[in-house]
Amino acid sequence: MPRPTAAQFAYGSATVVFSTLAMLLLSRTASGIGAAVIALAALALGVLVALTVPAPKRERTAPRAGDTTATEAAPDAVDHAARAHSAVGGHSLRG
Repeated sequence: MPRPTAAQFAYGSATVVFSTLAMLLLSRTASGIGAAVIALAALALGVLVALTVPAPKRERTAPRAGDTTATEAAPDAVDHAARAHSAVGGHSLRG
């Protein structure tokens, strides 16, 4: 499992704090059990928010010689080469 990012920590912590305050103020609970239930609900909500924050995408590395993804990247390389050739050779659909 990847390590959480700073954004995930920030969003999760802010969610826990603000949702706890909001639920305590709205419910006007005076019992310890009610406060504990609210705190657990806020913690669960904070974890949910932290897990749904999109993580940054990792950079792609160059394919190795024995890697199967090298054959998948080949059509893109051919397409780029064909576009470069048509731009240099003057063969285009523009009139």
